[in-house]
Amino acid sequence: MVAWGAIHLTLVVTTKRGSTPMIILLFLFGTIIAGLGIYTLVLRLALRDAITDYNVQKARDAKTIERLRERIRDLEATTENYNYNKALMLTLANISYDATLIVNADYKVVAISDIAEALFQHPAPLHAHLMDVTNLPELEMIVDDALANEEEELEDQINVRDRTYRVRTKVFRRDGYHLIGLALRDITQLVRLNRARRDMVANISHELRTPISNIRLTIDGVFHEQDKPKRKDSIQSLRDIARETDNLLWLVQEMSDLSMIESGQAIVRLVDYTLVEIIDEAMERMRERAEANNVRLVRHVPERLRVLCDRDLIQRVIVNLIHNALKWSPKNETVTINARNGDDEVRISVLDNGPGVPPDAVDRIFERFYQMDSSRTGGEGSGLGLAICRHIVEAHGGRIWAEDNAAGGGGHFRFTLLSASTLKKAEENHGADEKAEEVQEKSD
Repeated sequence: MVAWGAIHLTLVVTTKRGSTPMIILLFLFGTIIAGLGIYTLVLRLALRDAITDYNVQKARDAKTIERLRERIRDLEATTENYNYNKALMLTLANISYDATLIVNADYKVVAISDIAEALFQHPAPLHAHLMDVTNLPELEMIVDDALANEEEELEDQINVRDRTYRVRTKVFRRDGYHLIGLALRDITQLVRLNRARRDMVANISHELRTPISNIRLTIDGVFHEQDKPKRKDSIQSLRDIARETDNLLWLVQEMSDLSMIESGQAIVRLVDYTLVEIIDEAMERMRERAEANNVRLVRHVPERLRVLCDRDLIQRVIVNLIHNALKWSPKNETVTINARNGDDEVRISVLDNGPGVPPDAVDRIFERFYQMDSSRTGGEGSGLGLAICRHIVEAHGGRIWAEDNAAGGGGHFRFTLLSASTLKKAEENHGADEKAEEVQEKSD
């Protein structure tokens, strides 16, 4: 409108002056100005609409971006929660004594604990097949049974490289997918212990039955003698009864000792003793049994050798080792007790000329109820004596072991005790430290 007003004013002024060319020029100029005004107006309207549309779209985009940000935050929280739960699950699996792994319905391993990887000796990549990881067809059959069975929990037992494992299986059924959790627990020791307990019950039953039967037969023989029994025969019968009674007492004492030691009721009091006195007392206790077996007991022990020990408990160890040697020694042989001094410890050995300990029994012979093949010599026992020895020696801070008979030479059992010189050295060092402290205090 302003442009048209300017053009009209120009035309009026120009007409009055009578200048035709100027009129045309001004008319054209006004027309251009008017066109520019109209274009500017249209451009402003279009720009306003564009800005309005942009602001609307910007608001929409802002809402979309905010929704995306919320979604990202939710995903991050979900991922963090997933990673936390995964770490928690793996931590729980790795601190457990069980070897654990999880497989899906396609037998792909989706999670495995470090213990399971060590057991199967296979660093398992995720989604590897169960057979590729474990190489155990029995485990795949267990998963088959778990998927086919309606029960959610199953238990089975398998062997992995000479060890026995209890396998607990749990099936998770959720929204059309299945996960099978497997936990393998090493029960080798439990199986051995149960077997040993069964053997122990059988052995103890036999050990009890034999002396009781002998006592009964001896008593019946005394009662049913037709003539007046001779004094010599009666004394021999009483000796037989006494011997069998001693066998019963020995068995009961072994069971009592092991129970007391394993329950922690046995208190070890370390005192300075002359070793030869303890060994002589142990030999005296076993002398009658040795004579009955026609076995000679000898010792080679330095007279002044002293040890730190609980006298009664260590005497029990030596008695048990001599008893074990007598059980396996052939008649007319010798059982030898040796001792020698080291830097800080004394090594005591009990040697016999029997069949010795086979290499496969060296690591197990000190287990409770463990029995070697008694048919080789006819030796029998409760399987508790050597276990008692191990507990007592270890309570003294010593070591006990058997040497195998791979090179022949009979049974060799050895154990160590602290030398009494260790205490003397400790006292001397303590005194030297105190003197050094006194000198230091005076100099300060």
